[in-house]
Amino acid sequence: MATASVSKGQLRSGWWRPKYFLFAFVGLMLAYVLQHNESFLIHPDAPIWNHYRTIQWSLLPHALAGACALLLGPLQFSDRLRSRFIKLHRVVGWVYIVGTLIAAPMGFWVQFLNERIGEPRSFSFAAAAQASQWIITTVMALILIRQGKVDQHRRWMTRSFAVALIFLEVRVILGVTGWERLGPTAVETVVWICNVFAILIADLVLQAQEMVRARPKQTVVRGGG
Repeated sequence: MATASVSKGQLRSGWWRPKYFLFAFVGLMLAYVLQHNESFLIHPDAPIWNHYRTIQWSLLPHALAGACALLLGPLQFSDRLRSRFIKLHRVVGWVYIVGTLIAAPMGFWVQFLNERIGEPRSFSFAAAAQASQWIITTVMALILIRQGKVDQHRRWMTRSFAVALIFLEVRVILGVTGWERLGPTAVETVVWICNVFAILIADLVLQAQEMVRARPKQTVVRGGG
């Protein structure tokens, strides 16, 4: 009778991995924001275009670069892409970095321009805080991978993408709860909460991954005659 020992982790199907559920949730957030907040994009007669036309040359690079970062960011965490298509992984990584370094400062600048339509200066400070976090975490990830420190690079990329997700999180929280109708104070409160907790949540995710990896692997013995 032959026996084979198979680790419990090997019995799991590939799709079960928690990060896939996380990225699926990010996809749901993106779909919600596109429908709830960005539907004006397919309605050229929407009133908001009157304002956007006055800042279009600042808004356009911010929007395009930010969209690239949000859409390509999850690919950086694909083990399959990293192991099988290393050149593509590097190209996607560089697009993410360049997208971040354009979108972050331009996001602050767009918010600063919005002060002309009555938005408070405190919103610009919040945008500056988010932009700073996004740039710092991304640059740290770049420096570490250039030094060959892959694990530290992965950690800082996780933090960087967590900051990038603030764009979606704020809009989902405000839309689902209805707090967007409570005025600027409620909106600003949600923005600052997401700013403050972004990196903390990323570190909790990283710590949870380390705890799972540190657990002893159980084996299942299968026999056959």
